Amino acid sequence: MLNISDKVVKFKKLEEFESCKKIQTLNLPRKLSLWLIGFLVFFIIILLLPWTQTIQSKGKITTLRPEFRPQSIYPVIPGAIEQWYIREGDTVRAGDTLLRISEIKTEYFDPNLIERTREQVVSKEFSVKAYEQKAVALESQIGALQEAEKLKLEQTENKIKQAKLKIQSDSIDMRAAKVANDIAAYQFLRSDTMFQKGVISLTKLEEKRNKMQETSAKLNSSENKFLISKNELMNALIEMNSIRQEYTDKIAKARSDRFSTMSSIYDAEGSVSKLKNQQTNYESRNQYYFITAPQDGIVSKIYKKGLGEIIKEAEEILSIMPLNAQLAVEMLVRPMDYPLLKIGLPVIFTFDGWPAFVFAGWPDGAVGTFSGHIFAIDNVTDENNLFRVYVEPDTNYIHKIWPTGLRVGTGAYGRIIMNDVPLWYEVWRQLNGFPPDFYDESKAHGPKMKAAIKKLAK
Repeated sequence: MLNISDKVVKFKKLEEFESCKKIQTLNLPRKLSLWLIGFLVFFIIILLLPWTQTIQSKGKITTLRPEFRPQSIYPVIPGAIEQWYIREGDTVRAGDTLLRISEIKTEYFDPNLIERTREQVVSKEFSVKAYEQKAVALESQIGALQEAEKLKLEQTENKIKQAKLKIQSDSIDMRAAKVANDIAAYQFLRSDTMFQKGVISLTKLEEKRNKMQETSAKLNSSENKFLISKNELMNALIEMNSIRQEYTDKIAKARSDRFSTMSSIYDAEGSVSKLKNQQTNYESRNQYYFITAPQDGIVSKIYKKGLGEIIKEAEEILSIMPLNAQLAVEMLVRPMDYPLLKIGLPVIFTFDGWPAFVFAGWPDGAVGTFSGHIFAIDNVTDENNLFRVYVEPDTNYIHKIWPTGLRVGTGAYGRIIMNDVPLWYEVWRQLNGFPPDFYDESKAHGPKMKAAIKKLAK
């Protein structure tokens, strides 16, 4: 064995060696506790940070007014395409001619159709004037018949009066003749008695008999005259009724002719109005052969192509996207969030094609977003059971004005700004599926806690 016992170094502690001094023994439990405490403090601080609640929804670009939305152009009348004046992508102004069509209906082929219709109108107008003159003549005829009837009736009334007076005179004469006849008969009887007694002669008796016969003849004559007078009165009355009947028939016939003439006038006037309507329609139809742009816009798509192609009325020919449209965003919101919405709530957007960096709970720190506010909310859900919300640009934020390159139909992702709450409350709300808190500007003491949260806190 080697004699090295004298050279053996005395054992030292490990800490005395230089290599061991550089090596430290880790105190794992203590270090881990410190890290856990630090992480917990950091987590508590994070949970106490303010968080802005939002209602997130997808949408698309639309316009504030319906006339600024993509518009389809339809022909008013059917026809065949004769000439195109535009192509897709062209910018047109209101009134610019887009295309020209030709007539395809046989009833409109006559090139002098309007002039011929105008001649028919003039002819019918002359017919109306002729009927009007005839109606005036019949009215004059009715007046003349009424005057003639009046004169005839006056004449007949005079005859009746004369007949009545004659009856009165003949009646008096008849009564006088009857009295004279009675006296003559009485004298004859007395004379006959006196002749039987021989007081008077036969000659005197014959005189009395002749006298009685004369008075009897006069009585018969006066009675006949009286009867004739009565017959004349009856004839006059009959004549008056006959005159009334005759002139009533004549006047009725004249009035019937006048009414027929007035009916013809109305029919002719109706025909004139109808022809004028047709004339106006023909003149207006000529304007529809040229289809013009209703407003300023860009021709986005042409559905009918080529020449000679037949198009029907109300058939889509092309579509135009109006220029300088006032844009808006149409968003869809769940029914759970609908009660929290109101007009004027702020909204921030990110649009397809415009890069942005968004902090979910800190909208003020977002980059590349654009602002707006709600201006209309639907009261009825759509077919997907979602409510439509319309958002217009917010002009109060000049640095977030919507880009000019936006087009109708571009996708948008919106966040409706609600209340500011602690982060822990937002996490708790999301875990329980509660809707965001509604921000009430009259409350200046932070968010209003739900009843369930109050009970949980207790």
